[in-house]
This record gives sequence, structure tokens and C-alpha cells, in this order.
Amino acid sequence: MSIQVIRAVETWQQAGAYYVRIQAMARQYHITLREEFDEHDTPDSKYIVLLDDDFPVAACRLYEYGNKAMMIGRVVVLPEYRGRGLGRQAVLEAEKWALELGCTKTVLESRDTAIGFYEKLGYTAYPDRVIHGETFTCVYMEKQLT
Repeated sequence: MSIQVIRAVETWQQAGAYYVRIQAMARQYHITLREEFDEHDTPDSKYIVLLDDDFPVAACRLYEYGNKAMMIGRVVVLPEYRGRGLGRQAVLEAEKWALELGCTKTVLESRDTAIGFYEKLGYTAYPDRVIHGETFTCVYMEKQLT
């Protein structure tokens, strides 16, 4: 497996992020496209896409969130690629990009079942900040970048 990490800023690259999200989230959890793609999915949105021989297998999205903060979201890995550290790789690359853009903090809304994953990456959970979505219950988390 030869994984390439790209910062998807062109439409054809963003299509890779959309593909992974449709295959690994919308289909698996029966989420409509209207629910999966929101106001933060625009031609100006930033995405990290991991490719296995030019085939998109993992992705995440990032966008500005307040003063010097970046929201990381829609972290997803195709089911057959899970357990190989690709989600971790996507998040770390998003953090690196956020730092380069002058951000001092990243935030995210973790599914309750993934809190431990993000804690291992240095995120702090705020259990009093729960987000009840239509599909998942999430907890607000943040990490200071250095």
C-alpha cells in the first residue's frame, strides 16, 4: 500500500473527498446527500484526501472556525482501509495545514464512539458540549497547536 496525501483544493481532488464520504458514511449509515453535504462544502473548502494508487480511500474537511481556529470534520476512511492509521494521518495533515494558515487551535465534533481516537491525538473533550445530530451524538473537542 502506497498512500499519497494531498491537499484537495481543485474540483477533481475534492471529488475524491466526496467519493469517500458517500461510500463510507452516506451509504453505510443511510445518510442522505443533503445531510452529508452542508454549507461548509463549497468550492473554497479545504480537504485532505489520502490516495492509494490514485484512488481516494480517506478524507477530512477543514474550515475556519472563529479567531485563529480551524474546524476539522468529516474524517472518514473507507471500511476496507480502516485500522491502518489513515484517519490519524488525515487529521495530522489537517492540523499541519491549519498551523501553516496561522491557526493556533483545531476543534472538532467527535462522534461519541470516536472520542478515544481523538484523545490519543491530543484533543480534549468537553462532555458538557454535546451536539445531538440527526444521525450521531457528538462531543466538542479541541487541541492547541504548537
